Amino acid sequence: MFVNVETRRQPRLHWAAGLLITVCVITFVVLALMDAPQRNTFLLEWGTVPANIFDTHQPIWQQLRDPALLRLFTALFIHVAWLHLLSNLLFLMIFGIPAERALGSVRFLVLFLLGGVVANFAGAVSLAGEARPIIGCSGAVSAVLGAYVSLFPRARLGLVLPLGFFLEFVRVPAFLLIGIWALLQLLFSYVGPGYGGYAWWTHLAGFLFGVVFALMSRGAIMRRMRR
Repeated sequence: MFVNVETRRQPRLHWAAGLLITVCVITFVVLALMDAPQRNTFLLEWGTVPANIFDTHQPIWQQLRDPALLRLFTALFIHVAWLHLLSNLLFLMIFGIPAERALGSVRFLVLFLLGGVVANFAGAVSLAGEARPIIGCSGAVSAVLGAYVSLFPRARLGLVLPLGFFLEFVRVPAFLLIGIWALLQLLFSYVGPGYGGYAWWTHLAGFLFGVVFALMSRGAIMRRMRR
């Protein structure tokens, strides 16, 4: 499966997507090697637990100085189910690589991290009082998908499908694969509820953040294309 994006620029080293994937995989392996009690303690310590972040009896603006908000960031790299990890990283590769080429590695990294933090913040607000952790980079991947749709609204992706003994190459609209990703997230929210809290506001907030981020970056993208 691959994306073909035309460009007139000279090839450059793009490292952000690869770095993010590597960190997520390493964290997944480390967690897999832990015993269950140790793993649960780690999830509660570094996942985004809405009940530990927000006190419903205090204004949110007073709680923004709490160091516990760091968990909005660390939760992005935590996955404990292979389906959750695979679905996120697969779509990060498909849509993240062309988005990174257009945005540049540093700006793409900012999109992923800031979009993920904003998404987790929205999820934590919507689940105030929830004791289960929000984990995984679904919100950040949603931001990448939102940016991709804004950058390549008419994109069609080349997809290789196994049909019996043959491989068939087809081109499908990007929106179709984004819809499949959304269905995978919905499926996982039912088959793995014990692994953490699932907030659809997290996905929506991340997607909207990505759309706005890409629109605001159009000027910088045009300057990159002219170099």
